Amino acid sequence: MAEAGTALSSGLKNRHVTMISIAGVIGAGLFVGSGTAIASAGPGVIIAYAFAGLLVILVMRMLGEMAAATPDSGSFSTYADRAIGPWAGFSVGWLYWWFWVLVIPVEATAAATILNSWVTSVPQWTWALIITVLLTVTNLFSVANYGEFEFWFALLKVVAIVAFIVIGVLAVLGVLPGSDVSGVSRLYDQGGFLPHGFGAVIAAVLVTMFSFMGTEIVTIAAAESENPAEKIGKATRSVIWRISVFYLASILLVVALVPWNSPGLAENGSYQSALDAIGIPGAKAIVDIVVLVAVASCLNSALYTASRMIYSLGRRGQAPAAVMHTTREGVPRIAVLASTIVGFLAVIANYVFPEAVFTTLLATSGAVALLVYLVIAVSQLRLRRKLDEAGSAMPVRMWAYPVLTWAVIVVIPLMLVYMALRQGSRFDLMMTAVIAVAVVIVGVVVTRRQSSREVSTYATVTTRRDAP
Repeated sequence: MAEAGTALSSGLKNRHVTMISIAGVIGAGLFVGSGTAIASAGPGVIIAYAFAGLLVILVMRMLGEMAAATPDSGSFSTYADRAIGPWAGFSVGWLYWWFWVLVIPVEATAAATILNSWVTSVPQWTWALIITVLLTVTNLFSVANYGEFEFWFALLKVVAIVAFIVIGVLAVLGVLPGSDVSGVSRLYDQGGFLPHGFGAVIAAVLVTMFSFMGTEIVTIAAAESENPAEKIGKATRSVIWRISVFYLASILLVVALVPWNSPGLAENGSYQSALDAIGIPGAKAIVDIVVLVAVASCLNSALYTASRMIYSLGRRGQAPAAVMHTTREGVPRIAVLASTIVGFLAVIANYVFPEAVFTTLLATSGAVALLVYLVIAVSQLRLRRKLDEAGSAMPVRMWAYPVLTWAVIVVIPLMLVYMALRQGSRFDLMMTAVIAVAVVIVGVVVTRRQSSREVSTYATVTTRRDAP
C-alpha cells in the first residue's frame, strides 16, 4: 500500500471516465429547469440551447487541447496560471471552487425536497444532511468510490433520456397508443416560433448556459486515470453528439409535445409536462426518481470537483498547504472535508435565512461559468503559441485557430454586457463582479508575495553557493 503524501491516485477506470464525460452535461436543469427557459422564450428556446451548446463545444475543444497536452487536476486554473499569470490561476481556481461549494447546498436541498415528499416524517434538513454526509464519505476513501457512484448515476440518467427520446419520437409520429399529441404544430401554432421576439431567446441563452456547467469536469477527473490524454481526447470529441442528443433532441421533443405557454412547464418542469401530455401514468414519480439521481450525481461531482480544485491550488502554494496532503489511497481528504464544511455552512444558511443570505450567496456565482469560459479561451490563445514553439504533442487541436478562439473571447463579454442591461440578471452579475474583484485583488497580493519569497530564496541560495 502506498504511503500518505501529496500525490493523487490513478484509481478511475476507463468506464468511470467515459460515463463521467457523458454525465457532465446532464443535470437536473435539463429535466426541470429547462421548463422555465421554454416558458420564457417559447419554441425559439431551441436556438438558445443550440447557441449555448455551440459555445460550450468550442470551449471544451480549447480546454481539451490544453488538457490533452498537459493533464492536470487543476485543469483550466493551472493553464491560466501558465498562460496569463499566477494571479489568474489563483482567481479562476477559487471562483470555480466557490461555484461548486455553493452547488452542494443547492443540490442537497433539491434532493431533500423530493425525499421529504416521499417520507414526510423526516424533516427536509435531515434529508439534506443525510445525502451530503453519505456522498462525502464515499469521496473520502477512494477516488474509485466517486467514479463508481458517478458511473451508475450517469448510466441511469442516460437510460432515462434515451427512453424519453424514444417515447417522444413515437408520440410525435402518432404511433404511440393512447397519445393524441402527434405532429409538430406546437412549434408555431401558439404565437409563432418566436412569440416574445429574439430578445427572449438571447435572455434564455443565459439560463441555458449554466445548464452546461460541469462539462469540463472530465478534464479534472481524467488526471486521476491511466492515459489521461487519450481519455480527454475522446471526451472532447464526443461532446458534440452528447449535447446534440441529450439537450437539443430532448428540448425539441418537449416543445413539439407541450405548448410553450402551458402553466405546467415552469411549475412541473419540461420532462414531467411532456410525459403528462403523452399520457404516461405516474409521470411525476418517474421524473422525481430521475431528478433525484441527477441531483445526487451533481452533488457527488460538486464534492469531487471542489476538492480537486482546492488541492491543485494548494500544490501551487495558493491555498493552505494542508489541503494538498493525500491519504494512502491518494485522496485529498482535508480538501474534501474543507469543501464539505463550507457547503454545510451554506446548507445551514439556506434553512436559517432562506430568502436573504443564501440567495445573495447564490448570486455571487451567477456569472462564474462565463468568466471560467473566458479564461479558458484566453489561456488557450496564449498557450497554443507556446506549445507550437516547444513542439509539444497535441492529440487535440482547436478548430480554425485562432479565429474561433477570438470569436469566443468576443462573444462572452457581449453576453456579460447583456446581463448588465437585463433587469433579471443584473443583481447576479453585480454580486459575481464584487466577489471576482475581491478574489483577483487577493490573488495579486498573494502571488506577488509568493513570487517575492521565491526570488528572495533563490538570491539567498545563490549567494551562499557563490560565497568563498
